[in-house]
Amino acid sequence: MKKLSILGSTGSIGVSTLEIVAAHPDRFKVVALSAGSNLELLCEQIERFSPQLVAVISEESAIKLGSMLSGKKPEIFFGVSGMIAVATIAESELVVAAIVGAAGLVPTAAAIKAGKDVALANKETLVTAGHLIMGMVKEKGINLYPVDSEHSAVFQSIQGQRRADVRRIILTASGGPFFGYPMEKLSRVTVKEALNHPNWSMGRKITIDSATMMNKGLEVIEARWLFDMPAEKISVHIHPQSIIHSMVEYVDGCVMAQLGVPDMKAPIAYALTYPERVGTGVKPLDLTELSGLTFFHPDCSRFPALRLAYQALKAGESMPTVLNAANEVAVEAFLEGRIKFVDIPAVIEKTMDLHSPQGLASIEDVLLVDRWGREKAHEILRF
Repeated sequence: MKKLSILGSTGSIGVSTLEIVAAHPDRFKVVALSAGSNLELLCEQIERFSPQLVAVISEESAIKLGSMLSGKKPEIFFGVSGMIAVATIAESELVVAAIVGAAGLVPTAAAIKAGKDVALANKETLVTAGHLIMGMVKEKGINLYPVDSEHSAVFQSIQGQRRADVRRIILTASGGPFFGYPMEKLSRVTVKEALNHPNWSMGRKITIDSATMMNKGLEVIEARWLFDMPAEKISVHIHPQSIIHSMVEYVDGCVMAQLGVPDMKAPIAYALTYPERVGTGVKPLDLTELSGLTFFHPDCSRFPALRLAYQALKAGESMPTVLNAANEVAVEAFLEGRIKFVDIPAVIEKTMDLHSPQGLASIEDVLLVDRWGREKAHEILRF
């Protein structure tokens, strides 16, 4: 029985992970959970899965959660130290890192330092600190399993193959809700429209990132570190059907692809059970039901976020950290109705223009640059 800690248990990835755990109680045991503000759902998860330890965002939330629980209660922690406690609890064998945004970096790094295998759904960990994280992974000899559907697809498509034979990685993108929109229409996009993804059910921040195509840009940076591939060997194709989750092209002209209906439980389960596979309840793919699979090159003039991500990756050092920080600030401003949809990449680009890349020698260095990027983005928003 594999013992799990889940960082971000009340988010979409965390909920799907626990659905897999519930379907296979003989294979998994939950020992620790961390969550944000959804205490009602966390309370239900605690009562169902009986973790030894949980962590919430604040001391106030910890006190409230304690009052909501009846019977035997787990240890309750809060804040960053609480997330680290969940990530490093001795009993855990695999940590599912599903916290959204740069907030997931510190606990994920702590899990790796503690020698835990990690199922990584928090792409920002590698975007902001890729070389540091992969160095820790190598030093500790742990396994880092990708959870994002695109990276899981690449991971599956390179099994048994020589990395030297890879010509390029092709990440697919749905195109989001605004694929084909003219520029003038993009300037009038509402928050409600941007949150209406055609294929996937995700959290608010990731859904907006998908609409701007920043999500794909972050995935390009993540792929660079996961698979040790330079930017010029990572391509993006728009694939509106979201059936082929990504591909690997080899030097002999062959292309390996992983297909499936758009449901995150499949890549999550593969990360939890690798190299085995288990039932997930995901509907099997029936190709005869499809009218066709189409692919397009992304239009970076209408969706400049993808261009900015490649630019940050090529600049290297601290620039991806600034890209991510500015994006998180800009997305929050859009969701709050303070800026337009098309202003999101504009804020990011202005922030990047103010930054000179610098080396990052530690996680503390990353956090300092992240703070700088957020402060600059907020300053830009005030003008």
